[in-house]
Amino acid sequence: MYGANANPNGHGHNYVLEVTVEGEPDPLTGMVFDLRELKQILNEQVVEPMDHRFLNREVPPFDRVVPTTENLAVEIWNRLRPKIDRPNARLQNVRLFETADLFVDYRGE
Repeated sequence: MYGANANPNGHGHNYVLEVTVEGEPDPLTGMVFDLRELKQILNEQVVEPMDHRFLNREVPPFDRVVPTTENLAVEIWNRLRPKIDRPNARLQNVRLFETADLFVDYRGE
């Protein structure tokens, strides 16, 4: 089914994640979202549970969902959105690169 990438033990990737937050800048700080807080959310919700893990065995829901780049982007969105969305800021896009020229955009659709 997966051609050259078919391997009974799976195969790994070094993904690159881009997250876009949109909204109205705070008049006092000039920021839509505190980047230090965003980094902490990304570490807690994505990096710590997923980095250097065998997704198929160690990271739910991928023990029952194929961890394609598309499915990973949806799961990352679902983990981030409740932590990011605020009255003045909202998660706008998750872009997950599988390789330098192959990526998925997900906007919660």
